[in-house]
Amino acid sequence: MLTRHRDAEPSIDPSAYVATSAVIVGDVTIGPGVRVLHGAVISAEDGQVVIGEDTIVMEHSLIRGRAGHPARIGSAVMIGPHTHINGSTIEDEVFIATGASLFPGSRIGTGAEVRINGVVQVNTVVAPSSVVPIGWVAVGDPASIFPPDRHDELWAIQRELDFPGTVYGVTRDTSMRELMRKQSEFYAAHADDETVTD
Repeated sequence: MLTRHRDAEPSIDPSAYVATSAVIVGDVTIGPGVRVLHGAVISAEDGQVVIGEDTIVMEHSLIRGRAGHPARIGSAVMIGPHTHINGSTIEDEVFIATGASLFPGSRIGTGAEVRINGVVQVNTVVAPSSVVPIGWVAVGDPASIFPPDRHDELWAIQRELDFPGTVYGVTRDTSMRELMRKQSEFYAAHADDETVTD
């Protein structure tokens, strides 16, 4: 289903394929030879999404563009099933495996791999041709890569990357009630969405 959101609608190259159960929302540009499979959601929430040629977006992936953090995906990229790509830049020929999560401001260099359930934290830069192993976490610029059981070392770097400010535009001391009130107001913009085609 193609949906107009915030006065923008998707642009899809005629040679691309988008499954009937995929949802494409707002300012999304899908390049030639791209394949978007069933259940995928590509949403230009309040920032653009651009997907380069011959990229594959597997089932149930979520790709979201954010203000200040558009989602830019290069050419010949594999986006595995159940991935979460939120305001990240992915260069060419990258492999993003099943269940990986990439957060706003992150950048994945050409030819890199983020393996099954790997995490790339906000404002983190993964070098070209490098690997985030299965279930590990990349954090920082340049990325340090840790197994998930080394939380204290991860947190020492992660707390300086400003997750609340980068993702939500708030300070760390903002209450959950206030944050969710702001998020509720923000997502209310979907009430004006219009189906372009299904």
